[in-house]
Amino acid sequence: MTFVKATAPSDQEASTPPPEGAGLAPVPWRPVSLTAAAMTVCLLVLATRHGYHVDELYTRAASRHLAWGYVDQPPLVALVAKAEMAVFGDDLFGFRVVPALLASLAVLLAPLIARELGGGSRAQTLAGFMAFASGLVMYTGHIMGTNNWDELSWITVTWLLIRMVRTRDTRLWWAIGVVVGVGLTAKYLLVLLMLCLGAGLLVFGPRWVFRTRRFPAAVGVAVVIASPVLIWQVTHGMPQLEMSAALSKALDSLSRSTFVPMQLLLIGFFLNPVWIAGLVALLRRPEWRAYRFVGWSYPLMVVVLLVVGGQGAYTTALQYVLLAAGAVVVDRWARDAKRLGVVGGLTVLNAVSSAILLLPTLPINVYASNPVLSGMAIVQFDQVGWPEMTRQVGAVYRSLPAGEQAHTVIYGNHYGQAGAIDKWGPEYGLPKAYSGHNSYADFGVPGEDKTTVIAIGVDPKRFGALFASCEPRGAYENDLPVSDDGQRFLVCRGPLKPWPRLWEQLRWIGFQCPYTAEAITAESAKGCD
Repeated sequence: MTFVKATAPSDQEASTPPPEGAGLAPVPWRPVSLTAAAMTVCLLVLATRHGYHVDELYTRAASRHLAWGYVDQPPLVALVAKAEMAVFGDDLFGFRVVPALLASLAVLLAPLIARELGGGSRAQTLAGFMAFASGLVMYTGHIMGTNNWDELSWITVTWLLIRMVRTRDTRLWWAIGVVVGVGLTAKYLLVLLMLCLGAGLLVFGPRWVFRTRRFPAAVGVAVVIASPVLIWQVTHGMPQLEMSAALSKALDSLSRSTFVPMQLLLIGFFLNPVWIAGLVALLRRPEWRAYRFVGWSYPLMVVVLLVVGGQGAYTTALQYVLLAAGAVVVDRWARDAKRLGVVGGLTVLNAVSSAILLLPTLPINVYASNPVLSGMAIVQFDQVGWPEMTRQVGAVYRSLPAGEQAHTVIYGNHYGQAGAIDKWGPEYGLPKAYSGHNSYADFGVPGEDKTTVIAIGVDPKRFGALFASCEPRGAYENDLPVSDDGQRFLVCRGPLKPWPRLWEQLRWIGFQCPYTAEAITAESAKGCD
């Protein structure tokens, strides 16, 4: 077979692509839309089954302190959370409406990617079903956080690039610029995808996508949209770099040891053959030669993450695109009822296993009592126990003399603890909660009249050195294997320095973990999950 080398189209030629849908199967909108709608319905039905995730408690607090940026994330998620609470009230169901809707968009994009790669109506339908069954959509669709927008922006950018290559319509750079700009206001990790896709295009082509004035214009659009958060980073000393370094150091050994398992678990164990088939086809199929840059972006990203000590979870959105490509491969393979039954069975098994691990489908006691689930479904335990912890802190607070209570504050070693007190503390008459963790440190400093602190999970020796006296007041107890179980309570009195000066010693940036700030910002995070 002979290949004709593609020449770079002029702007005028690129602006007049082939008629839409030329040579492509129509989108089976009915089954695809129903699948996407079913995803949203399932997520909303399960939205309040357990409780707030630890990161959601932080997001909720950040929504009450809106800024152009935070130490550990851009501002979009906090802004959306603010809007959700304005519409639905301070309610967990309302907090998770937007993630569920974004999940349905991700499900819709999988068939569109399959279509761009030449997949017929059945391949597109399969892609939608597999997207529904993937762990990625379930996890990001259930919990409100930066991953919702980050994963969707990764998938959308890759789809638009594939579409641009197929249609030769460089006007799509404008859409890519908008998506990248908005994506950067949610999470900076999108830069990793752009670097890997860009490297894939430069090395394997087609390079003509860069030879148009719309490419630098799209870069300009992205920069303009993201400029407020980029300016915030620069004017605040680039805290994201410090955050990334702390994460890399704290999770280096953990990330490397779990990197391969993460590659095999996050889409779902039973769909691994599909996305791997999509990867191989993108690298080897002659008819997909123009899209090799997508396939090569994955191993390039793996190498980069292994070198810098990044988490294996960072590749999941790209694996999702490979899953959509794999649906086209599987469709061509499953030409008889027996093979199609195998594909359907694996998809159902993946949906069930992913739902059990990532969604609160079972009672929490079942997760706790099962030795396999208690070790693998850790995300479930990050959504429970917070009201109980607050209640136990309330008991410590009420044990103080009435006169002392007026001069008492609560201090959480990490943002989840402080966020829990912020959420449920008013039910127990608790005072304001503070924390030095990440941007929670910027949400307020205790007043000079606050001379007593109830501290949660701090190092008694280091924290106690900042006060005239400290005494233990028990520990948080929970029958479930929550990460904060056993965290000690301290009552400390008489700060030795004014609070603003103490705050300089209490601030820390790093990974949320039930240990001391020193333990998580050191060379490893031994004992942290």
